[in-house]
Amino acid sequence: MSLGLGIVLFAIGAVLAFALNLAVDWINLQMVGYILMAAGAVVIILGIILMARRRSSVSTSRTAVDPATGERVTRNETSRPDDTTTI
Repeated sequence: MSLGLGIVLFAIGAVLAFALNLAVDWINLQMVGYILMAAGAVVIILGIILMARRRSSVSTSRTAVDPATGERVTRNETSRPDDTTTI
């Protein structure tokens, strides 16, 4: 969602800054375009950072022998840094 919003902001800003040749007395459309392009770049970078952070995970696998039965027991744990629960 944030990547799409960043791309849309950047595209609208580029159209305002480079493609639109319209003079309005009360606003500078070229400056608004540059501001939208900068905002779009910031949103894209934040979206990439948040996606990379969300996808990182820690996985632990332990194997032990049960002393009572002699069976091998394997225990798998997976957790994410932003998630406090352990599966």
